[in-house]
Amino acid sequence: MLDPVALTQQLVRLDTRAGNEKPAAQLLAPLLREAGFTVRIEEGEEEPERANLVARTGTGTPITLTGHLDTVPADASGWSFDPLSGDIRDDRLLGRGSSDMKAGVACILAAAIEHSARHADANVQVVLTFGEETGCDGAAQLDDLAPSPVVLVAEPTGNQVVLGHKGALWLRLTAHGRSAHGSRPELGVNALAALAGAATRIYDHDGWPSSETHGAATVNVGTFHAGVQPNLVPDHAELMLDIRTVPGFASGDAVSAIRQLAGPDTDIDAVLDLPSIATDPGDGLVKTLTAALHPTDTAETTGTDRGPQYATYFTDASVLTDKLSSPVVILYGPGDPDQAHVTDETCSVSNITSATEAMLRLLETWRGLA
Repeated sequence: MLDPVALTQQLVRLDTRAGNEKPAAQLLAPLLREAGFTVRIEEGEEEPERANLVARTGTGTPITLTGHLDTVPADASGWSFDPLSGDIRDDRLLGRGSSDMKAGVACILAAAIEHSARHADANVQVVLTFGEETGCDGAAQLDDLAPSPVVLVAEPTGNQVVLGHKGALWLRLTAHGRSAHGSRPELGVNALAALAGAATRIYDHDGWPSSETHGAATVNVGTFHAGVQPNLVPDHAELMLDIRTVPGFASGDAVSAIRQLAGPDTDIDAVLDLPSIATDPGDGLVKTLTAALHPTDTAETTGTDRGPQYATYFTDASVLTDKLSSPVVILYGPGDPDQAHVTDETCSVSNITSATEAMLRLLETWRGLA
């Protein structure tokens, strides 16, 4: 079997921080082709150094395994080791993307290739994307995917089954004023002050709704830009919000709530709008696939007595569900959720091995069902 740990190390040592995913796709494509997959690499429409990879084996209805090749930035000056290290220390694989989510990608490759080696009639689709971290940019450019009843997203879940996630709505709020000399502010209209008041009201608001499954909706006041120099009344100000939506509080509801808090003179534009994902835990197929991932688990070990788990972060599933004809979505990967985006990111080596084995069981189960 392809060694998923060694492959994770190779991927971590490729610098795909906020771009340049094509070398990672080029590393993985020959492995899939040698295993009999039909592979295509699709460059970014405006950035050829970025690329998606889509691979398919079999002619029947496939299960889809997906992950992203990009990572968030990492400034080496703040790390205790090289962000592109890929070294192993005390069962931890070191480096940016080790948990989020190059280990998950390596598990996908190892499991898919091994399954196809065991079965000439395997039906598997592998979808690896660029630009997930900045809003699923690569997934949005994908076309001609085979419809698939099931998609496994190998995001960091600590090898626990997660049945969906919150949505993401990024809003740009803009205030317009009138410029004047800084010594005569009464002659101008200060856009910065107006929008700062809106930002404070939004930040202080504690009445965001909550979902029984996904938890509370959240709003983060993320960026604020205004002014040119201190002796000029700013006539333009922009604020960016990151809103995590939940079932029962979709993007339209969120925009209405923000409009009330911001006031009538604030322009609001959606920059990103990704819906939440909620897979039904009572679905028979979901139960079968969950059992394949965790065949010996009980309510005590899985926490099923607490109900199904849903993630706070978004994934490419928000975009891929329509392109795959509304599949069942399962999040499952070896990365540690608490390690995503942190300084000195690491991933459990043991989790990488066990996740690959679990994905193989999933593929075997799908073969029996399809």
